[in-house]
Parts: sequence; structure tokens; C-alpha cells
Amino acid sequence: MTAPLLDDAAATAADTPARVAGRSGSTFYWPMLLLPRSKRAAMFAIYAFCRHVDDIVDEPGDPRIKNRQLEGWRQTIRGLYAGTPPGDPLTAALKAAIDRYHLPRAELEAVIDGMAMDLAGTMRGPDLATLGLYCRRVAGAVGLLAIRVFDRADPATEAFAIALGEALQLTNILRDLAEDAGLGRLYLPAELLAGAGIAGRDPATVLRSPALPAACAALAARAEERFAEAERRLADCHRRRLWAAVAMMVLYRRLLAALTARGWSQPAPPVRLRKRACAWVALRCMLGRPPAR
Repeated sequence: MTAPLLDDAAATAADTPARVAGRSGSTFYWPMLLLPRSKRAAMFAIYAFCRHVDDIVDEPGDPRIKNRQLEGWRQTIRGLYAGTPPGDPLTAALKAAIDRYHLPRAELEAVIDGMAMDLAGTMRGPDLATLGLYCRRVAGAVGLLAIRVFDRADPATEAFAIALGEALQLTNILRDLAEDAGLGRLYLPAELLAGAGIAGRDPATVLRSPALPAACAALAARAEERFAEAERRLADCHRRRLWAAVAMMVLYRRLLAALTARGWSQPAPPVRLRKRACAWVALRCMLGRPPAR
């Protein structure tokens, strides 16, 4: 992929959020697509914002330019709250979502903070506390934005969103081990690596270790614990209004099960869920009849 440097980033920012989401192939696409129009537009805007800042960090380019781009997005977000007119379709859609659903600026900036952790090169066998902070920023923050679109923010719903966000992110980490290693990243936490007897932190070396399955299994168990916590928290929420989040939980729990069944000795290629299965789960959840996981 071509690096979205200064001019390219401006060009891609002019793309519509719906197109960004449609091209992504994300497991989230079908639950978002089946939302009512205003909620769908808001979720596509949030997703497209996350996709753009993630691409800044993931694609090749000078880290100094990437840092400036992230800071540019931070200033853009602050400008939207300060009354600066949007300059392209993405920021216009994001501004509409902010205004309609009272999205907190701090959570949008938290996503940028999470991307900055990747850019700083600190995500090579981070300790559990650092990994937890990373998950809170890149996934929990998105959950706290999404619940305001799906329903509302109250303590029970926020606790559900944070637990589910971490479960989803840990599943992503397990799915993308090889891809992340190619970017020089290793999200498996230091404590679990040490527990498996893996001393090094070089991503490629760790992925070749015969002890890798033990570290991955430990992280998978941690992800399942967070899914179980999210399910418990959901009992105190308006489950029917959160059907899109329920669909994401069902789909990612299935993804985690598929990863576990495949095993961790050969982490590439990543496991993917079929589009038809994603659409079917989303439809069942929308109709109030979520399938068993």
C-alpha cells in the first residue's frame, strides 16, 4: 500500500466514511450497515476516523511526518469542538456525529494517543499494564463513542463497552500476529511471554519460538475472560438497543474460537470470518434473536 504522507493523507481524507467502511472488509461492517441511517452515518464516521489515524501509523513513511499527521488530526478534532468548519466529507460526518450524539472529545483524542503508542515503538512485549492502557485507548475509547450512538452512556453501559473493547482488541492481536510482526510490533505481553519461557522481544524470533502457543493460549484465555465480563455487564444494560455491539461480541467470540481451534504454531495467514456469516449474525441480532456463540 502507498504511504498516506502529507498530500496523500489530505486526498484520502476527502473520501466518504461509507466508502472507507465498505472497502475495509471489517467484521464490524455488517452491524454498522444495518443500523438506522443517522446511527449508521455516525458509526461510519467514527470508523473512518479510526482507519485514517491507524493507516498513518501502519503504512511506510518518515516517523516525524507521521507524528505531525497525528498531531494534525488532534488539532482537527479540537477544531471541530471549537467551531472550526469541517474541511472534507470525513470531518463533516464526524462533526455531525459529535453534535447529534454528544461524542466526548477526550475519547477521540484517546484513539490518537493509542496510535502514538504504536508510533513510539513501545509495543514490543509491553507489560500488562501498558497493554491494558493501549486497549483502553484504541478499543475502549471506540466503545465509549459507539454506545452513545447505539443507546446512551451510563456506568453499566460504559463498563460493558470497556470490557468488550479489550476483548475485541486482544482477539485482533491474536489474529494479526504475523502482520504486526512485519511492522516490528509484538503485542503479546511480557508477563505471558516470560510465563511461556520466551526471553526475547524481537517479533520475528518470538513467532518462531516453539513456546509461542503457550503465550498465545494465555492471551486467548484473557480475551475470553473479558468477553465473559462484557456478557455479565450486558445484563445491566438495554440489550435490545445495543444489538450492534452484541453482534460484534458474537462475531469476535467466534473468531477467537476459530483461532484457538487452528492453534498458534503457524500464525499466518490470519483467520477471517466469512462475509455471509457476518451478515447473518448481524441480521439475527438486529431482529432480537442473536445466535448462540
